[in-house]
Parts: sequence; structure tokens; C-alpha cells
Amino acid sequence: MAKAVGLSGATSPGVTNPWVVAIVVAVAAFMEVLDTTIANVALRYISGGLGISSDEASWVVTTYLVSNAVALIASSFIAQRFGRKRFYLICLATFTTASILCGMAWNLESLLFFRMIQGFAGGGMVPVSQSILTDSFPPEKRGQAFAVFGVAVVVAPVIGPTLGGYLSDNLSWHWCFLINGPVGVFALFLVYMLVKDPPSAEEERLRMKREGIRFDVVGFGLLATFLGSLELVLDRGQTEDWFDSSFIIITAAVCVAALAAAIPWLLATKNPVIDIRLIATRQFGSCFIVMLAIGAILIATTQFVPQVLQENYGYTATWAGLALSPGGLVTMVMMFITGRLVNKVQPKYLIAAGAATIAYAMIFLTNITPDANFAFFVESRFYLGIGLPLIFIPITAASYDGLRPDQTDQASALINAARNTGGSIGVCIATNILAHREQWHQSQLIEHIVPSDPAYYQTLRTVQQFFAQQGSNSLDAQNQAIGWIGLQVQSQASFLAYIDVFQVLALISAAVIPLALILRKVGPKPHPSV
Repeated sequence: MAKAVGLSGATSPGVTNPWVVAIVVAVAAFMEVLDTTIANVALRYISGGLGISSDEASWVVTTYLVSNAVALIASSFIAQRFGRKRFYLICLATFTTASILCGMAWNLESLLFFRMIQGFAGGGMVPVSQSILTDSFPPEKRGQAFAVFGVAVVVAPVIGPTLGGYLSDNLSWHWCFLINGPVGVFALFLVYMLVKDPPSAEEERLRMKREGIRFDVVGFGLLATFLGSLELVLDRGQTEDWFDSSFIIITAAVCVAALAAAIPWLLATKNPVIDIRLIATRQFGSCFIVMLAIGAILIATTQFVPQVLQENYGYTATWAGLALSPGGLVTMVMMFITGRLVNKVQPKYLIAAGAATIAYAMIFLTNITPDANFAFFVESRFYLGIGLPLIFIPITAASYDGLRPDQTDQASALINAARNTGGSIGVCIATNILAHREQWHQSQLIEHIVPSDPAYYQTLRTVQQFFAQQGSNSLDAQNQAIGWIGLQVQSQASFLAYIDVFQVLALISAAVIPLALILRKVGPKPHPSV
């Protein structure tokens, strides 16, 4: 029987190849990241199955992202204090159990509660997976190992809609979550058998216990309150009429107060849950903001492209997801290409090139029309698939540059938290822009639908004649013509609103370019972690 692989990379004869460990942790990370998007194309099924609005259904995505980000900021300390393998197994077991409970949810409240637990558990898996890879490989091979891991992290959000669409169309939306059950159990067995904590990690755990180093409960609570209330404001703002609602005013006040209290606390306390000084530096702070922006674009487009395909083009959930799949294949290839480029080209230039490519992809989507075909959306994801790896891999080298070894775990957690927090913010912003601009465009279009307008009069007569030829009497034909024109106005307003969403995402991506260019040059041996 193969022996377990030590996380320090030290092995004895007959030990399992570390690449097996890389694949195991990549599978677990893939499963966790997959759940950020697998439910996106199933939101219509969830909405109908639970009897809720589409806006409420979107909370299934944002609740997971925010709880995941909250857990990320605490994962580093907990893993060090209680043991990396033990913490990883607990997270994996909890994630698997919560996934099954999500699939068995009976109403919106239960689904959101189980998604929150799922997000908390998943938040500890990705950074610990990175630590396992770092310690399992010698420095000269870590880049290749992290390329495998990077494929899992970047491709999973793209495969999610395809898999979620197939399961929703052919089984039910419940299987978007239930599928994690057997995969999670299998991953649990492999991690238990193949992975163990290195002596250095055990020594660190005993040192923290001996010195009485405790978890920063106050700092964690303040940050969790800030992120949770921020999500509530963004999620409920549109339906509650923003600051005309006392609920939004109170929640926003709590959000601001939590942030205002968190900053001095994190600066003053001896062992803060996060080192907020990292975000204040030019190098890491810029990388943090870049990851926020890219997370917003990745998750928002992965939700809204399938949404427009289903609502405006009549695609099934499966075909809506398939429109994103070719982009995932491009991303997979580009991950390995970028892994080689990052050793030859400064990360700042690769990040800028990636942001420009993503901005072009968003501008390309602004050309959306009612007769856009499947190839149009595949091409848009093709450009996005090129741009994303040009950011995700180089930003690692840039963000770790100049950090002390004891800061790398927190840096990893913060970068991952930025991706998920940005994704939640991106979905909320896009949802609000879509709702507001659709109303605005509809009101603008309706102004031209008056009997005195020659174009409207001619269209009404033409459509009325069409329905009359189909056998309708004069009055019915007129009513049908008016109804048909009303549907066209709604359709046009919807397309124009989606164009506005993609324009905003293009501006966000373009804003990343100057941020990337102000990064300093990275030395010849950047930190290998992703």
C-alpha cells in the first residue's frame, strides 16, 4: 500500500507521487469553486421550484460567495492552530454534507442557510490546498503543480453552467448540489490516505498552543458583519427602493460602522485575523483591487450570459451552459501558456494585456442583437478565456513580491477572498443595472408609441393586417397587434439593458490596466503559490 505524502515534500521509498496529491487537492478545489457557478443556469428552475422571484434566486449565488470570502480570511489561522490536514478534512466533510442538504432544501430560507454553511466550509479548502501543494513539491516544480491547480480554479466556474444546465434539464436543479455527495466522499478518502502534516506544521501548531495565541474573534466578527451587510444592501437595494427604505439605511449604517470599527482594531491588535497593512501597500493593494474587478467580471458574465440566452433566445439550460464551454477549453490551454510566459515577461504587462483582452470581450458582447447566434456567444467566451489566465497566474507573482514568508498564507487568503467578494459585488451591481436600465429604456421607447408617430402607425397597420390574414376579426387583430408591439418594446429594452451591463463591465476591466502598470517589477524568482 502506498504511504502518505508528507506536506514538506520529504518522502520515503514507495511514497505516492506528489502529482497524485496535486490531482487530489485540485479535484477538491474544483468541486468547491464549481459551486460558485453551477447553480447559475439553474436559477430559473430554482425560482419556479421554490416559488420565488428571479432576484431572490440570485441570492443563492451571492450568499455562497460572501460566506466563502468570510471563511477565507480565517482559514489561515485555523489551519495553523488546529492542524492543516484536520482542518481540511473538516471543511471537506462539512462542504459535502451541506451540498447534500442544499439539494434537499424545501424553501428559499433553508437553501440560503445551507448555501451559507457550504460557503463557510469551502472557504477553507482553496488556501489550504495551495499550502499542501507548496509543501509537497520542490521549488523548481511548484509552477507546474500550480498550473494544474490553476486549471481547476479557473475552469471550474466555466464548466459549472454546462454541468448545472444538463442536470437541471435532464434531472432537476437539486442535482446541482447532490452531485457533490459522491465526489466529496471520494475526495475525503483520498485526502485522509495520502496527505499528512509535515513536522514543521506540527511544531508551529504546538508553538501557537504553548504561547496561547488566540483567534481574533472581534476582528473576524467585524469583517463578517461588514461583508454580510454589504451583500444585503446590494442584494435588496433594488427591491427595497434603496435609501427610501429604512431597512437599507440601517443595514448600510451597520456596514459602514463595522468597517470603521474593524480598521483601527486590525491595526492595533497583536494577532489580527488579517494583516490590513498588506492591502494598504501599493503592490499588494493594487493586486487586491485587480482581483476584485476580475472576480466581478468572471462571475457576473458567467451568470448573465446564460441568463440572456434563456430569457431572450429561448435556450435550454444545457445549451446556455454549452455556450460557455469552449471558453473553458481556451482557458485551460492558456493557463499552461501563461505559466511559461510568467517566467519571461513581467507580470504587470501580462496582467495589463489580460485586462485589455477581457475589456475587448465585454465590448464584443455590447454588439448583442436579437438575431445573435450561438457562435457569437462562443466567440465572446473565447476572448474571455484568453484574458483570464493572463491575469490569474501573473497576479500571484506580483502579489507575493516583497512579502515576508509569514505573510504568504494571509496573502493567499486575501487574494482568494477578493475574487469571491468581487464576484458577489459584480453580480449585485449587474443585477441592479439590468433592472434599472431596463425600466429606463422601456420608458424611453414607450414615448415613441403614440398614434401620431408615423412609424408606429405604419407598424401597427402592418401587424394588424398580418393577424387579420390569420383569421382574427378587426378588433382582435388590433389588440393582438398592440400586444405584439408591447412585447417588442420589452424585448428591445431588455437587450439595451444587457448592453449597458456589458459596457459597465468593460469599463471595470479597462480600469484594471493602469492599476497593473503601476505594479513594480518582480524579481527573477517570484513566489510560486497561486
